[in-house]
Amino acid sequence: MNKNKRTEMKRSSKAENILSQINSKTKLGDLRKIAKDIKTDHELAVELWSTEEFLPRLLAILIMDKKLLSEDVLNRLDTDMQIHTFDERNNLMDWLMANQLTKDKKTIALMELWENSPSALQRRTFWYYNARLRWTGQTPPDNNADLLSAIEAKITQEEPEVQWAMNFTAGWIGVYDQKNRARCIQLGEKMGLYKDEMVSKGCTPNYLPEFIAIEVNKRNNN
Repeated sequence: MNKNKRTEMKRSSKAENILSQINSKTKLGDLRKIAKDIKTDHELAVELWSTEEFLPRLLAILIMDKKLLSEDVLNRLDTDMQIHTFDERNNLMDWLMANQLTKDKKTIALMELWENSPSALQRRTFWYYNARLRWTGQTPPDNNADLLSAIEAKITQEEPEVQWAMNFTAGWIGVYDQKNRARCIQLGEKMGLYKDEMVSKGCTPNYLPEFIAIEVNKRNNN
């Protein structure tokens, strides 16, 4: 009965109009401009999300009503993201975190519970959020030592996308927390993660000893 449900689903003229403005040349800045005109429109967001296409889904995230992002809704969005490529699903979840989840105490509280979620995307978000608190200069909770203990215990067994976010968190702890800096550098040396990674000119390497040295040096020279 549901075999042709996707093809039978009719979109509103509003959704069709928005979709006609999105193509392979559309940039993130273009999506932000469209979203600025729309403001919040959760029904339209649901329609755009249902396309299963990457760019419309990025736009959908921008116009969602954060008050409607319950735990069940977020779990469904997470499941829906699994159809995308590795990079696309990470980008979708990072975009959701930055544009919606960090804007409301309720969703921040949910993110803080995701350290041991069965979803790799949610675990990644837990760590990425903790890294973000530090690199954006917000005052993070005094839990650096606990986070580092968890990273030391679990990072080698984690999925690649989670591993990166854990490493990123350790990097920013090392940059801003002098007391734990040596521990973060030792963690990087012991794990050897990203040691041989090639990075573009001007980009900071992910290898912890190099990352921390470069970022600390930037701040000391400002």
